[in-house]
Amino acid sequence: MATDAGTAIPRFPPGFLWGVSTSAHQIEGAAEEREPSVWDVFTAGPGRVKDGSTAAVACDHYHRYREDVALLAGLGVDAYRFSVSWPRVNSPGGADFYDRLVDELCAAGVRPVPTLFHWDLPADLDWLDRDTAARFADHVAVVADRLGDRVHTWITLNEPAEHTLLGHAIGAHAPGRRLLFDALPVAHHQLLAHGLAVRALRAAGATDIGIANSHGPAWPASPEPADVEAAGFYDLLLNRLFAEPVLLGTYPEGMGELMPGDVEADLKVIAEPVDWYGVNYYAPTRVGAPQGTDTEFGGLTVPAGLPFSVREIEGRPVTDFGWPVVPEGLTELLTGFRERYGERLPPVVITENGCSYEGVDDQDRITYLDAHVQALYRAIEAGVDVRGYFVWSLMDNFEWAEGYTRRFGLVHVDFETLERTPKASYHWFRELLRAQRPPSQGSGVPR
Repeated sequence: MATDAGTAIPRFPPGFLWGVSTSAHQIEGAAEEREPSVWDVFTAGPGRVKDGSTAAVACDHYHRYREDVALLAGLGVDAYRFSVSWPRVNSPGGADFYDRLVDELCAAGVRPVPTLFHWDLPADLDWLDRDTAARFADHVAVVADRLGDRVHTWITLNEPAEHTLLGHAIGAHAPGRRLLFDALPVAHHQLLAHGLAVRALRAAGATDIGIANSHGPAWPASPEPADVEAAGFYDLLLNRLFAEPVLLGTYPEGMGELMPGDVEADLKVIAEPVDWYGVNYYAPTRVGAPQGTDTEFGGLTVPAGLPFSVREIEGRPVTDFGWPVVPEGLTELLTGFRERYGERLPPVVITENGCSYEGVDDQDRITYLDAHVQALYRAIEAGVDVRGYFVWSLMDNFEWAEGYTRRFGLVHVDFETLERTPKASYHWFRELLRAQRPPSQGSGVPR
């Protein structure tokens, strides 16, 4: 198709899955109708969210979900990736909401793709505690029993790397800990929770399971050995540490002995086979040797105590978040994963890709998405088995520590009136989907 960006987007393979993503804490609101999460506790503290806001109301999706499903139907997506709030399911009547949402999606011809953990841990639990992984498996079993007759595609965890690094290592996200490398048990317990969740879903009859890990190329700041070494460590910490236990059943060299418990036995659980591998991609990271001072990256402060520093990627446009726009990084990432993991890499789904820009006539978002869809197609041409693409996000929402100051949505939300207004990018994506293929695809990630 010809897009407003002036580029012809090729036709993707038959059965390719097109969707959009959200998460419970960022859009649902109705906080008084569920148990508190670590994010409720975190945002209650002064100075932790840029605009001092909370997600108590957010987009009020809990009460306006029918309106939002109508937006999905109008958009013409095949699938909707949302998350199931663990604190809400723990609350009286909480699971009923997801029953209603899934029924509404099925009636609209939109495939429900729930993520079972997207950072909103119940406030009385702690990922430093190994038992939280077992508690998560129990939660998954409850949700699968409730929704499994209509839900066929499942995601266990969203971005355990960010939840570990931002929430437990540098304290920028909930629960706000600054443990640096003492946060590694959080990574291990989340990965163990993933494996236990896969087992619980299999026991409930699920045959279409993935995980949504965030990944991006790590670019050395220079050819100097110290910068190359630092970039390699960053790649290990943000990419390999979370991919290889799932895909290979091993930790990168030197990392396993830093993890708690019987790591060898745990890895057998973590490596339970998945049917596809989800990748959240936003940008590469330019990495250099430590500079001895804190560095700023994408609105975050990276402390000096880490064995790397994050540098600016020069000569690139940036989003309103300050993130560089590097669509070819998506091609590089996917082809690199294919080279690194070979036949151990299952089919890939891009479970998040998007950008923050202001305005309803959001031509910059159209340009961004156009370029990334093109880059994804080039990865397919290069032999990567990619089965789907989800835009982040359906609508503007509570953007974690940034509050309501960043807008990632295809739909504009007025946070005073909660009025929804489809943006230019919503209409662009709708036309892309119409040009690609009919919307009905059947169940499961296409094969």
